[in-house]
Amino acid sequence: MVSASDRGDAVKPPITTFTEFREAVSAYRLPFVLLAALELDLCTVIGNRAWTIPELAKTLKVSERGLGILCRNLAMAGVLKKQGALYRNSKVGATALNAHHPTYRREYLALVRDHWSEWLRLPEAVKTGRPIKSETSDDPDWRRRFTWAMHYRTLELAPAIASQVKVGRARTLLDLGGGPGTYALAFLARHPRLQATVCDREAALEVARAIAATHPAGRRLSYLPLDFTRETIPGHYDVIWYSNVLHMYSPADNQAIFRRILAALEPGGRLIIQDAFLHDREGLYPAEASLFAVSMLLFTEAGDTYPAAEVTRWLKTCGFVRVRLLRLKQGTKDWEGGILEAVAPGPSSRKTAPRRESKENSTSR
Repeated sequence: MVSASDRGDAVKPPITTFTEFREAVSAYRLPFVLLAALELDLCTVIGNRAWTIPELAKTLKVSERGLGILCRNLAMAGVLKKQGALYRNSKVGATALNAHHPTYRREYLALVRDHWSEWLRLPEAVKTGRPIKSETSDDPDWRRRFTWAMHYRTLELAPAIASQVKVGRARTLLDLGGGPGTYALAFLARHPRLQATVCDREAALEVARAIAATHPAGRRLSYLPLDFTRETIPGHYDVIWYSNVLHMYSPADNQAIFRRILAALEPGGRLIIQDAFLHDREGLYPAEASLFAVSMLLFTEAGDTYPAAEVTRWLKTCGFVRVRLLRLKQGTKDWEGGILEAVAPGPSSRKTAPRRESKENSTSR
């Protein structure tokens, strides 16, 4: 039996009645309220002051009736706060959704808006088995926007994960397909002697350089422009961090990448993979990992989400040893059970040996 925690938070328990089906389908309503707020740039206009509906409607040039209903629902959801006739931003509205705040998530919010319209084309992707729009686009402008979106997505996640994924006495880390280098910078911030390299396409590395220029550990970050799906990875590293890339490629492509990674690791070095792994026997849960596979159908040529046990077999077939699943604290994870560690064969180097982890944070497969 699959527990609620195994299913994940993306869906309620399995649909067994028409009422439950209707409730699941009707879940679109609140997201459309949120998207309407984004379309109007409502939180930016509200800023740090309180507004009545008539004055806010006049500023936005919309109807009082429509805005009143919208704002009431946004307050119900917690994006706005209501006191009498006045509305103001909540914390998230005043920061992440407010274009005048430094933590505004502009590119990520744009990605969310785009995906809503693109998911409406799911029947088309199911019929053809082909993406409606490839997220491996070579357009530099698209790549830069997407890379900024990924930075904003992981801004809080990266430090929380880097604090629990131990790199021991490693001196070199490669953030493979690391885009903005957010994770590489998080590892550098925790390990003063570590040197890191972020590897991606040149347009993505432009974003990584801009972010690193504002980060205290940015001077210890290097940049490697490379198509690692086709080219040999130069150099040798103690640790290779491979986060949220595996799902973009087919099983065969992933195994080819694993072989390139193995050749670029020091003996006893570690590959650490973060991704949306499936964990139950039938390959259905966690729910969020299953749903994410739909995104791969919509936006990639051959991507999917894979069972952790299957990826473990790939790694061993490619020559890795001591593959295990790492456990992180609740509330600090990108994906449920989403980090696999594999070790390159050879004498375990003292500088790369991981520190002993507590049973709470790590279990062996």
